[in-house]
Amino acid sequence: MMTQAPDTPQALYRALPSMDSLLAKPSFAQLQQTYGKAAVKAALDGHLHAARTLISQEHRLPNWCSDPAQLHGCLVDQLSRDYCHSLKPVWNLTGTILHTNLGRAQQSEAAIKAVSSVMRYPTPLEFELAAGERGHRDNAISGLIHRLTGAEACCVVNNNAAAVLLMLSAVTAGKEVIVSRGELVEIGGAFRIPDIMRQAGCTLVEVGSTNRTHLKDYEQAITENTAAIMKVHTSNYHISGFTAAVEEAKLGELCRERGIALISDLGSGSLTDLRRFGLKQEPTPQAMLLDGVDLVSFSGDKLLGGPQSGLIVGKQSLINQLQSHPLKRALRCDKLILAALEATLIHYLTPETLDTELPIMAKFARSQDTLRQIGQRLQQALIPLFQPAYGIELQDCQTQVGSGSQPDTFLPSVALCFTALKGGSLSLLEQHFKQAERPVIGRMSNDQLRLDLRGIDNEAELLAELSTLGVQL
Repeated sequence: MMTQAPDTPQALYRALPSMDSLLAKPSFAQLQQTYGKAAVKAALDGHLHAARTLISQEHRLPNWCSDPAQLHGCLVDQLSRDYCHSLKPVWNLTGTILHTNLGRAQQSEAAIKAVSSVMRYPTPLEFELAAGERGHRDNAISGLIHRLTGAEACCVVNNNAAAVLLMLSAVTAGKEVIVSRGELVEIGGAFRIPDIMRQAGCTLVEVGSTNRTHLKDYEQAITENTAAIMKVHTSNYHISGFTAAVEEAKLGELCRERGIALISDLGSGSLTDLRRFGLKQEPTPQAMLLDGVDLVSFSGDKLLGGPQSGLIVGKQSLINQLQSHPLKRALRCDKLILAALEATLIHYLTPETLDTELPIMAKFARSQDTLRQIGQRLQQALIPLFQPAYGIELQDCQTQVGSGSQPDTFLPSVALCFTALKGGSLSLLEQHFKQAERPVIGRMSNDQLRLDLRGIDNEAELLAELSTLGVQL
């Protein structure tokens, strides 16, 4: 009887190892303990299918058939990628501190510890320990906000857009809300104040012009169907020149006289005076409340320096309306957000340590001289590792706050700038940085890859990361 040639498709198919024989190998058994049998089996099935395709098209076996260790290595790479966390730590050296795409505000160690604790153990989220009865999940935050701003109460939702939506839905639905034309802002994702008002079921009444609105404009627009005047802080852009706007204190008097509410969307929001960092002073919730604003909303994850959230502070009677509205349950925060927010607000009770304990304030507080000294040490250590393909120099630069905050104000900073020399490629270097164990995210500008050092967290760790990258080139 004639035997079949060893390189015929039939012989090659028979030469492929079976799934069971591969799974029984000790190295693959170890993978199953790490990733589970189903995941390993699915990955192997993909390689076996590719092998059968190769046989049918090219009449040969894949290389791993003669070297099972190669197949094991492929599976390790594939499974480790599949099981890798997408939200991994990165170095934000882009020159934007509150970078929306990179998670905005970093949390303090106290906030991280608080979140870890409530993840690990049951917690009295809606239980009053002293009274032994059910409580409200916003109570702790409300108490802190009262101490910090003087507000009678506080309502917490998952971001400031949700806060504005809830305010309008609970207080103004079916009625008119007066807004200056110069304050009809658009935030990220083409999300506009008029869109939110339509969703809330209220009618927008525009007054004034883009650059000038007067008290008489508001007075003339009030009707028996008016529920509120709304002020919107234009935190993500600035109009200068021939402008006019009405102060909250005057609008507060008008609203009290006419029996309507005055509500305000502060956007980024801030509980502290930022002028000590060389930034412009942002309007604060506490100042708004003193001026007679009934409800003020602002973000928790921008200038406040906490987790993504939206806070609405103001009169108890109006906050009660918000808390009882059906939307509140859909927009409420879970225990992780509330724990981080509470820990963040506690920092504000001790202003003396705020600039060291809260990461965003620590970044604001660094002097340019300090950053230049850090840059000089990094430059000296890294130049030998990146030569001859890349040059490294220090340049003064400007850092922006980001996330729509203080768009026309910058902090002086220092950048570590990489330039391509003989054999170097900035695009390849940028990709190399992004593939690091902790990816290094900089900014390409003027034929340079720039790393803004105001975003640095730990000098020694960044040096170790960049040194490893330099050695790998």
